[in-house]
Amino acid sequence: MAFQEVMEGVGQAVDAAGVAAIVIGAVIATVLAGFALLRRRTEDGVYHRYRQRLGRSILLGLELLVAADIIRTVAVTPTFESVGVLALIVIIRTFLSWSLELEISGRWPWQKGAANPATDGQ
Repeated sequence: MAFQEVMEGVGQAVDAAGVAAIVIGAVIATVLAGFALLRRRTEDGVYHRYRQRLGRSILLGLELLVAADIIRTVAVTPTFESVGVLALIVIIRTFLSWSLELEISGRWPWQKGAANPATDGQ
């Protein structure tokens, strides 16, 4: 088995892990939100926690998908065109990650401290 074939397989496995993180995270967030609504019969905080959990699973999935793209580009097809496409993909996914982080925590990733201490740790 050639190095490129192995790296392509690794890239596909990391891609699959990224998609799985998003799907499993979305299912778990939805189930937990459903249970919370059934127990409390109110929407207080349930929506906010649901968005946090869902956002975190999407962030994790995006990180894994970027890693898979990097693996495939660097190890399998290291051409100027593929590196350019990778750069665009990374820029778009980084913007999405920062936007999600801002939505989840209320602050940019490089800012320290809690924007809302009442929601931290949930």
